[in-house]
Amino acid sequence: MAVVSGGTTLIDNGALDPAVPSGKLVLLSTQTASASATIDFTSGIDSTYDSYVFKFINIHPATDNIRFSFQGSTDGGSSYGVTLTNTYHRAFHKEDDSVTVLSYEPFYDQAQSTAFATLVDSLGGDADQQCSGTLQIFNPSSTTFVKHFISRLNNSHAGDYSMDQFTAGYFNTTSSIDAVQFKMDSGNIDDGIIKMYGVG
Repeated sequence: MAVVSGGTTLIDNGALDPAVPSGKLVLLSTQTASASATIDFTSGIDSTYDSYVFKFINIHPATDNIRFSFQGSTDGGSSYGVTLTNTYHRAFHKEDDSVTVLSYEPFYDQAQSTAFATLVDSLGGDADQQCSGTLQIFNPSSTTFVKHFISRLNNSHAGDYSMDQFTAGYFNTTSSIDAVQFKMDSGNIDDGIIKMYGVG
């Protein structure tokens, strides 16, 4: 048996150790924004998969300098506001090379809050500005454990920065999370695609 980069183990014939989870992304749903107040995924999140991945492609806001965020539901999307705790940090670099920063941002943290969790802040509204990235929610159908999530998105900042943004946390509930909503904190989602995958 050998250990390769990252601690992954290979058995003697070079195959992946069967104890290491593997699988593929299974596309379950695609939604395209068009001056949309929210994008909601209210079906397909169940016990079929252990985790679900959302991919954001060219999410463009209708207004400038706003936040893109999400929340979960335990009642099929009738309401959103599950108690959650999260942390947030980011790195950014200005186009003219005048500013480079890596920072923890407690302003976007939440502790036992029912508000929406920030995925991206200060998203620019220029015609060529947008955000793209991923969000993964782990074991949303568990009735034993809290539901962890982690995201990473890059966006075009309203002040002409490239921003690499990270959010991680958990929904503090043992009820199943069966729907997810995405929205801007002001104005519509003007354009963009969100795809939901099950991790098979």
